[in-house]
Amino acid sequence: VVTHYERAVIFRLGRLLSSQAQGPGLIFVLPCLDRYRLVDLRTFTFDVPTQEVLTKDSVTVAVNAVVYYRIRDPVKAIVNVEDANRSTRLLGQTTLRNVLGTVSLDQLLTAREDIAALMQECLDSVTEAWGVKVERVEIKDVRLPIALQRAMAAEAEAAREATARVIAAEGEQHASVSLKIAAKEILEHPIAMQLRYLQTINNICSGKESTIIFPVFMEMLELFKYQKMGGNFLLDDESTEALGLKKSSTEDGMSSCFPDPNNQEDEDESLDGEC
Repeated sequence: VVTHYERAVIFRLGRLLSSQAQGPGLIFVLPCLDRYRLVDLRTFTFDVPTQEVLTKDSVTVAVNAVVYYRIRDPVKAIVNVEDANRSTRLLGQTTLRNVLGTVSLDQLLTAREDIAALMQECLDSVTEAWGVKVERVEIKDVRLPIALQRAMAAEAEAAREATARVIAAEGEQHASVSLKIAAKEILEHPIAMQLRYLQTINNICSGKESTIIFPVFMEMLELFKYQKMGGNFLLDDESTEALGLKKSSTEDGMSSCFPDPNNQEDEDESLDGEC
């Protein structure tokens, strides 16, 4: 009786009885004349031991893999090869070395699926004559030398730093463009400068230290007429009175301004009261 996942290859007097395997189910064998071999049709797996491989760009790496295969033609697996399972295992080791010797380290790290497919194709082309079908190949682990790992880590770190510098430079460029636009807007709208001035004062006052600030408003600065004559600044009567200065005339008819003592005392008392 042959089970569902097996097939029987029958030889009669040393000759193959049929080109097709028998089973599953009940089979008839003549005693002393017939001899039969059972073949398992289920999928088998085996690990390819770790191989020290020299890649195309002369880098030594340690690689292992796993191979999935099954017997597709029981007659070929018995007649054409002594031990199909053992032969497939040995072929997997040599094929792994041969395939990895034709690829670079970069390809090995980034294109494992393509390399596995190439290895499967190479195995299948040989095992077809043995009645074996290689269903799948997977590369499990790739171990690099310690020195190479450190070099790759340093290269990756340098690439990340370069990317960060580029991003920072682009940010500074965008910021400078925004500042240029803001400066243009402030120049076109003087009230924006005053708002910015008040905002700066507010930010300064928000600190932990207690600081008394006497802001000078922009309107007061506009009272000055920056026209210097003989070491004196010429101010009109309205500006002189607003700034608390006293105006006097010289012998040559020129007018000069100096602080009014009476007004200065009033200001000092006012400041003392505020402090």
